[in-house]
Amino acid sequence: MAERGQLPFPAKRLCCRPGYGLACRLGQRVGGTELGSGALCAGPSSATATVAAAAAAALGLLPLGKTQSPESLLDIAARKVAEKWPFQQVEERFERIPEPVQRRIVYWSFPRSEREICMYSSFNTGAEDLATAPGGAVAGTAPGGGADTAAVDENRLPFRRGIALLDGGCVDNVLQVGFHLSGTVTDPAMQSEPETLCNVSISFDRCKITSVTCSCGNKDIFYCAHVVALSLYRIRKPDQVKLHLPISETLFQMNRDQLQKFVQYLITVHHTEVLPTAQKLADEILSQNSEINQVHGAPDPTAGASIDDENCWHLDEEQVQEQVKLFLSQGGYHGSGKQLNLLFSKVREMLKMRDSNGARMLTLITEQFMADPRLSLWTQQGTAMTDKYRQLWDELGALWMCIVLNPHCKLEQKVSWLKQLKKWNGVDVCPCEDGNHGNELPNLTNALPQGANANQDSSNRPHRTVFTRAIEACDLHWQDNHLQHIISSDLYTNYCYHDNTENSLYDSQGWPLWHEHVPTACARVDALRSHGYPREALRLAIAIVNTLRRQQQKQLEMFQAQKKELLHKGVTSITNLEGWVGHPLDPIGTLFSSLIEACRVDDESFHGFSDFTGKAMQREQSSLSLQPTYQHLPAHKFLEEGESYLTLAVEVALIGLGQQRIMPDGLYAQEKVCRNEEQLISKLQEIELDDTLVKIFRKQAVFLLEAGPYSGLGEIIHRESVPMHTFAKYLFTSLLPHDAELAYKTALRAMRLRVLESTTPLGDMSRPHHIVSVVPNRYPRWFTLSHIESQQCELASTMLTAAKGDVQRLETVLESIQKNIHSSSHIFKLAQDAFKIATLMDSLPDITLLKVSLELGLQVMRMTLSTLNWRRREMVRWLVTCATEIGVYALDSIMQNWFTLFTPTEATSIVATTVMSNSTIVRLHLDCHQQEKLAGSARTLALQCAMKDPQNCALSALTLCEKDHIAFETAYQIVLDAATTSMSYSQLFTIARYMEHRGYPMRAYKLATLAMTHLNLSYNQDTHPAINDVLWACVLSHSLGKNELAVIIPLVVKSVKCATVLSDILRRCTLTTPGMVGLHGRRNSGKLMSLDKAPLRQLLDATIGAYINTTHSRLTHISPRHYSEFIEFLSKARETFLMAHDGHMQFTQFIDNLKQIYKGKKKLMMLVRERFG
Repeated sequence: MAERGQLPFPAKRLCCRPGYGLACRLGQRVGGTELGSGALCAGPSSATATVAAAAAAALGLLPLGKTQSPESLLDIAARKVAEKWPFQQVEERFERIPEPVQRRIVYWSFPRSEREICMYSSFNTGAEDLATAPGGAVAGTAPGGGADTAAVDENRLPFRRGIALLDGGCVDNVLQVGFHLSGTVTDPAMQSEPETLCNVSISFDRCKITSVTCSCGNKDIFYCAHVVALSLYRIRKPDQVKLHLPISETLFQMNRDQLQKFVQYLITVHHTEVLPTAQKLADEILSQNSEINQVHGAPDPTAGASIDDENCWHLDEEQVQEQVKLFLSQGGYHGSGKQLNLLFSKVREMLKMRDSNGARMLTLITEQFMADPRLSLWTQQGTAMTDKYRQLWDELGALWMCIVLNPHCKLEQKVSWLKQLKKWNGVDVCPCEDGNHGNELPNLTNALPQGANANQDSSNRPHRTVFTRAIEACDLHWQDNHLQHIISSDLYTNYCYHDNTENSLYDSQGWPLWHEHVPTACARVDALRSHGYPREALRLAIAIVNTLRRQQQKQLEMFQAQKKELLHKGVTSITNLEGWVGHPLDPIGTLFSSLIEACRVDDESFHGFSDFTGKAMQREQSSLSLQPTYQHLPAHKFLEEGESYLTLAVEVALIGLGQQRIMPDGLYAQEKVCRNEEQLISKLQEIELDDTLVKIFRKQAVFLLEAGPYSGLGEIIHRESVPMHTFAKYLFTSLLPHDAELAYKTALRAMRLRVLESTTPLGDMSRPHHIVSVVPNRYPRWFTLSHIESQQCELASTMLTAAKGDVQRLETVLESIQKNIHSSSHIFKLAQDAFKIATLMDSLPDITLLKVSLELGLQVMRMTLSTLNWRRREMVRWLVTCATEIGVYALDSIMQNWFTLFTPTEATSIVATTVMSNSTIVRLHLDCHQQEKLAGSARTLALQCAMKDPQNCALSALTLCEKDHIAFETAYQIVLDAATTSMSYSQLFTIARYMEHRGYPMRAYKLATLAMTHLNLSYNQDTHPAINDVLWACVLSHSLGKNELAVIIPLVVKSVKCATVLSDILRRCTLTTPGMVGLHGRRNSGKLMSLDKAPLRQLLDATIGAYINTTHSRLTHISPRHYSEFIEFLSKARETFLMAHDGHMQFTQFIDNLKQIYKGKKKLMMLVRERFG
């Protein structure tokens, strides 16, 4: 921590030297010994030893008559006094303190461990090894996140830079005056920066640095490298530091002349800085009534702490607040979330060092979190906070739990924290414990609601925030005798205890048990670990796990006694209303971590603090990239034979993961359940399984299968129980090499997803603690259902892969999939997975697995047949591919049963067409007989589809039946039957064109006339897509002959009102002779048809009438910008009018009528006159 500039230290306590007479003032010590100001005291005199012994005895540190240390009595006593007593208390306790005693107390008052220096000068404490707490947990890692050491330049950390400055000989002019250390540190020149000289000052008290100042001007939460370098110089080279008593002691030894000379020289050397202050002080001292003369003594910044001073390490509170505020304002960008997690890690590190600044720092962080303006904004908008931000709040709440559960916390501290927590808890924007549903879980001290309150509506329950559990934890204490015995001794047993009740204090072996709400008990373990009591935490964790194992056995016995009745009723009773995995206090994760840390091969700090040498740091740094190694340490007193901390850790993880637990409300709470489960499994996967651990897996798998309602893998589970798919997949892969039967049994049992089943029993309503009573009549809202279903799919895929080549197991897995998976997309994925596994390139196809793939594909077809699915066409094509891989009989089967699998369109356009393709024939190596049989099935399918859906399947049916005359005629007859009722003109025109293309012009003509009867084109539809079909039909009729044309033209006149289309048809009919190339090659007479006779006369009159009607319609809403277009339209109309023998007269009359009717449109009529007269 560096402060701006060289600010003077604040005035310390007032010092006046009682107990010294005139002789002392003249330079004589009481007793006649000459005072000196030289180097350190070499040894105590008898008087010195007497005073030192008295001080030690007063502290109760030295038993009388017992000396085992090779150190001198003076050093022993001085060291202990320096650690415990402020120097003012020493002065007040003893009337006279010899100089050697003062020197040794001052000497020992500076911190002697580099651990704290490192902690206060780097985020991740130098590769996370130097500040590892006695609990063995990595200090730089927080549960909600952690320090990413790969992303941090270790050499730029203040602690590392400080070591480099020290090793480089950059520290000079080191001087210790009383409880004040000063020196200069030279920062070497860098590429872009010159060499700088920094003046560093440090004050300390009772082995803690209480304030720091550095002229480097750097602003940060932690100490700068220059402060580190000076501190380490004092720790590593104490004999090279010149030590003086507090400056007040030196001044006390001077006479008047010496004091005046001292002051004048001081002012002369620093006259520009201190002269104004010196004159001001002189004026005040010379004034009898000044405030300075009303106080006895004078301040001394080197004289140590007063009795009232708080003894804690220097922490720049303002910088902490500013940094947290900055990180929060960045909203998760630029690694701010990571930085906040590192601050939380620092709090945990301080707690493990039993540093009071841990609570101070967390208070500062919390205040900034509560002041975050986004909280109010999100509340007003009704939007949820981001997931990463939500996790930061979770960690905040967990840390407060650890703080208030400090086993050696003073009552006044707890009262103060409780008041502050209640204040934050009462703020409207304070986040709820589990997202927007913060009132669903019971409190810490009650595992189950009791009596009438058990059925209260959730809306009436108290509001639970992230601080609620910490507030409740303030009511917990550590005074229970049984608890104290558990955590304080490895030998606490009672082999004569035979009480076998549910809440026995000991088990049948006499080992202690701890019955408490499991998350609460585990919170105690976390608190012990967090405050640097790893052995105590381990003892309590073992007692809790032994209790859980005993409860497991009791629950199994209870279920077996009631099994027949429960299975008959088909109901389940859950006694745990809150799951341990995903719980806000993470009880299982806490137990697992506590136990697993005890068996880390590379964790030296569990048994003792490691050194701070460069080798140690390099060793730890190199180990960060390696996977952690665990071993079975010697058995604990309260473990079964062959068991170890590792087996216990694995077993408690399996117990927690297998617990039947209700799915909580709210998106965040549900995501947390999934996330914590995956995190715990990930930790388990780091452990290499040996025979001992496999036995644990077998034991727990058998129990979970047989434990009834207490297990998520029991025979009967509640409809809203958290599914076991992810956990079962891990169990399956772990057990498969060792016990395949048990592995499959476990995985198959876990395939259930009761929440999607419509006829699942809800439970025993007679039980007051049953889960139904807690969430009455609530339809489950599972926000993570898609993730859960994907995990279910992964489990099934894992089983399919493992079962390859085993017909019986594949059939069993297939049945489970068909029964339990309700999502068509996931079943389709499984079908594809099975197909890929069955057709791997390096082996022959597995026919059984291919059949499984086909069966799953068929199920998907049936599930999605009547629903819209954008992947449906992909699914149909894949199914045909799969059936093709199996063989002809599979293709024939899906075609014969097409109506249960496909729509008529899919069956004809995809299935039958693909089956009839040349690529399929070549792929299957079919002979002629097989080809014909397959083609027959395809034609039968086509005709059936055409009968069911002629609109969409008729053309495909005709195409598929081309090579079979009877089938083709049948398909054509189907088209004719449907033409008048269910088929549209576009479908009929398409089939008609197909008929012409296939050489059936008369059939095409007939279908075209049927299509014309369905068509209706109004006057303004001159761009209608059916116009081409109409023109084609007229051309076809014209080519067939006059009779055909005479039939089609009345249909055209009736259906088409568009003048331009009619005129186009009219011109085409007058250009050539009808039937020039007639049916059967017959040639007609070659005479053009007359416009004065039917049918062209009828067409001409209709065209002229259409022009007249269209003209009037267009003039009704015409705008000036369309005038020129309208004139061109009249020009085309005139051409048609002139085709009649009296056309000129008709057109003239038509124009005159227009002029008369629309004379108001003067400009338009002027244009008409200019063009047409």
